Amino acid sequence: MQGQWMNINDYAEMTQMDRSAVEALIVRGKLTTTIEDGEVFIDAGQGMAGIVPVSLQELSASHADVTIGASFVEKTIGTIINLHEKVLGAKDETIDSIKSENEFLKEALASLQELYDEDRNTIATLTEQLRLSQQEVEFMRRKYKLMWGKVIDDHAAQ
Repeated sequence: MQGQWMNINDYAEMTQMDRSAVEALIVRGKLTTTIEDGEVFIDAGQGMAGIVPVSLQELSASHADVTIGASFVEKTIGTIINLHEKVLGAKDETIDSIKSENEFLKEALASLQELYDEDRNTIATLTEQLRLSQQEVEFMRRKYKLMWGKVIDDHAAQ
């Protein structure tokens, strides 16, 4: 679905209208709806044209000095405040999620740095052991060459 689709119960709660009033608007064709899996969805992004009575729209259009009913104003302000609270809640959840993800990434990076340092130390240790082993092999080679060289010279002299 594209657009701002809400199920009928959420739409009624958001507009602070009874479900029967929302269904009446649907029957009169004031709201765009679709049905999926037996559930009715309303396009909340189509504007307030279906909710605001025609007489109020005409009064607003004529710029007449008319006092709108207090309950309508309260419902409108309530709806705006409700939507604002939902946006703030979603923003806070997003910020918390990003902070949590950043902390996880920071810990993973620290762990990788520790592993890198351990590997570097292991490589240094192994390099030193290899150097010492090569020195020992060279020493043994010279020792046996001297020893067997003397034996060969003595045997050749006899």
